Amino acid sequence: MKYLLKGLFLCLMTLSISQAQVQLNYYLPDSVSYNKDIPTPASIIGHEVGEWHVTHDKLVYYMRAVAKASDRISLIETGKTYEGRPQLLLAITHPENISQLAEIRKQHKALTEPSISKPLDVENMPVVTWMGYSIHGNEPSGSNAAMLTAYYLAAAQGTDIDDKLKDVVVLLDPSFNPDGLNRFATWANMHKSDYLVTDPNDREFNEVWPGGRTNHYWFDLNRDWLPGQLVESQNRLKQFHDWKPNILTDHHEMGTNSTFFFQPGIPSRTHPITPLKNQDLTAKIGEYHAKYLDAAGSLYFTKESYDDFYYGKGSTFPDVQGAVGILFEQASSRGHAQESVHGILKFPFTIKNQFITSLSTFQAAYEMRIELLTYQRNFYLDAQKEAEKSSTQAWIVSDKDASKLYEFAALLKRHEIEVYKLKEAKKSYSPESSYIIPIQQYQSRLINAVFEKRTSFTDSLFYDISAWTLPLAFNLEYTALSGKEYSSTLLGDLIGEQDAPKATMVGEVSNYAYALEWTDYYAPKALYKLQDNGLKVKVANESFIGPDGHMFNRGTIIIAVQQQQFTADKVYNIISKSIENTGASIYSLHTGSTGGVNLGSRTFSTLETPQIAMIIGEGTSSYDAGEIWHLADQRFQIPITKIDVSDLRRADLSRYNTLIIPNLNNANSLSSSKKKIEEWVSAGGNLIAIENAAKWASDNKLSKVTFKKDSSKLKGFLNYEDYGNKRGAQAIGGSIFKAKVDLSHPLLYGYSDSFLPIFKGNSLFMEPTINPYASPIRYTKNSLLSGYISEEKKLFLEDSPVIAISRNGQGSVISFCENPNFRAFWYGTNRLFLNAIFFGQVINSATAE
Repeated sequence: MKYLLKGLFLCLMTLSISQAQVQLNYYLPDSVSYNKDIPTPASIIGHEVGEWHVTHDKLVYYMRAVAKASDRISLIETGKTYEGRPQLLLAITHPENISQLAEIRKQHKALTEPSISKPLDVENMPVVTWMGYSIHGNEPSGSNAAMLTAYYLAAAQGTDIDDKLKDVVVLLDPSFNPDGLNRFATWANMHKSDYLVTDPNDREFNEVWPGGRTNHYWFDLNRDWLPGQLVESQNRLKQFHDWKPNILTDHHEMGTNSTFFFQPGIPSRTHPITPLKNQDLTAKIGEYHAKYLDAAGSLYFTKESYDDFYYGKGSTFPDVQGAVGILFEQASSRGHAQESVHGILKFPFTIKNQFITSLSTFQAAYEMRIELLTYQRNFYLDAQKEAEKSSTQAWIVSDKDASKLYEFAALLKRHEIEVYKLKEAKKSYSPESSYIIPIQQYQSRLINAVFEKRTSFTDSLFYDISAWTLPLAFNLEYTALSGKEYSSTLLGDLIGEQDAPKATMVGEVSNYAYALEWTDYYAPKALYKLQDNGLKVKVANESFIGPDGHMFNRGTIIIAVQQQQFTADKVYNIISKSIENTGASIYSLHTGSTGGVNLGSRTFSTLETPQIAMIIGEGTSSYDAGEIWHLADQRFQIPITKIDVSDLRRADLSRYNTLIIPNLNNANSLSSSKKKIEEWVSAGGNLIAIENAAKWASDNKLSKVTFKKDSSKLKGFLNYEDYGNKRGAQAIGGSIFKAKVDLSHPLLYGYSDSFLPIFKGNSLFMEPTINPYASPIRYTKNSLLSGYISEEKKLFLEDSPVIAISRNGQGSVISFCENPNFRAFWYGTNRLFLNAIFFGQVINSATAE
């Protein structure tokens, strides 16, 4: 394969350049001929690759056209995004393989099953390579290169390509993130000039908030491979597990002044569960990338910056699946051509490097086929041996919240982890509220990755989070069972969709009252529907006992029938519909003479229907805002008005009783609206401020919360080369800590344990509040549960509040030092956030700071 240096030289041109017509032969190897019956990209999308940024609709048109024209391609639509765009997967291989693709997939998947994998003849099996492009929509060179890859694999002719296709099945995913890709392509194209402007200050290279990186709900999809909470991920994961590829490539972009990166990353930052052989294979595949990029004259680097620790990333998730994940990072032109330290970086050049490394991956897969297939089989055989010898033979997870427990099981099931009902009581766990996960199943290593708590590391720097222990994220009770404690007789039925909790109506139509328990994860969904349908509701601030002896805890919602504008039958019908698709329980009550407080007690507080606005836009974190939007919209069907920072001054805030400020990237963005927000709070508004927004509220005297100042400084003589590591070691990229909670506080309604796992991903620390009632959640001493924190930062954590409530005039400010909605999988602290929305209004003002 020969690539002349012309690709590089085309980039080193003057600053004012006209839009030269890119030719297909700029990209393609000239050592092969091409089938004229296969449509070129330009013949379908109307322009040559790299001339414009391909929009997702055109990308789909081309993939469907090339699949229709080629007997080497089988195309399926794996699902649709939130915006209704199709997600495609092309299986590309020799026509003989296409005709028996289902059998090839089945046999290949059998390599992951130790009970049947040993006799399989890997000598006569094709290797499976998944090529995935542009999971970040504003890193578009990957998806544009996907068209070239599909064309080459479909149209190239000769014995060489035929031989390779007989031995390789390529699964080509042209766009991991269709919605983000389309958003960015529109931006880049709408700002393109005939005479390309390369000045980095041009608007073409500076997207407006939220940018095209994320999906519809502003999530980074490249962090969702393990949690699998978003529809794009769930569609993709089904195909991944159906196929279990040997290689998965993840094509990204990085800063314009960089070059090209391919894995391995930094060796000391590889997760310990990943076998050493995985990194050896990654390095061996890397030799092919180096060879191909050398031939093209492209600069590159490896074993720097990036790592393979967090299993939620596309390039690392395969490493715990018997595959090899490979990250590619191409310096980004961001638009069509931009100045860089290496000269003018043109979009076609960035595409070419992504295409080149697609071909080098193809070549590596072909030549390393038997080694890769053997590694995959051995990965699962070795995992089975480890599981048999493991001191832990099963995990029991339990929670009285059936919906949250089921969502945890659903996450595991997306990764083909078998979860069973607990058949008989074990330790303190009852069959009614517990599941059991045996270790001896083919995904045993992934189970270990899900449950492990790790607090010691060979490296103190992390590209992403250092902890994600999922039962802690869901705030579940859980325990390990040893070989002596475990028996297969503990396994009940497999958990399936039929086990999703269903709402319960206890009792018939009541003329008096109903009680909605606040214990189910989806109870807020039911509450909002009750309010939205016009029912007046109250919340119990003290526990009480029903006539039948049933205990109703704080947070129980009361609907008094005679206080409604509807008939008793109508109230019953509204309640019945409101609890659909939840696991909530509602009880009919026929008397107010309850044990403890009576239903007419002053301890019950009337609740207003939440009218919520959230500030978004430049200066706010799109990730955090998106998590809130997704949580409210997708899970709880609660509308949130999104107000851009630039529109805030003219917005009528009086129509809202709740205002949310997500984490801020730039606190100055709210400076012009500070007075308006303060007046709204003082008039009775409930302000929820998260992370740096809480710090902003403190700095601007909207709240009385104060933050600790880090006065520690490095002293003495230090080596210049150690600066990055010394500084990075003080960061808290994402760890899990234990906090003590006050269960009597409205923000803790629905919780039952006096300790709560909290995810911390920042270096903010609140000072203890002067009012002892104003901080219902505080970190304890020795609070680290999982992940990394420096010894210096541990001192700041002790007795620091997680949440603090301040009074401001007639309103309140609820300050969250941490993000309770992190990446949609922190189910355990979502309730804190929803309680702040529904119950912030009833917090006794005397208990606030």
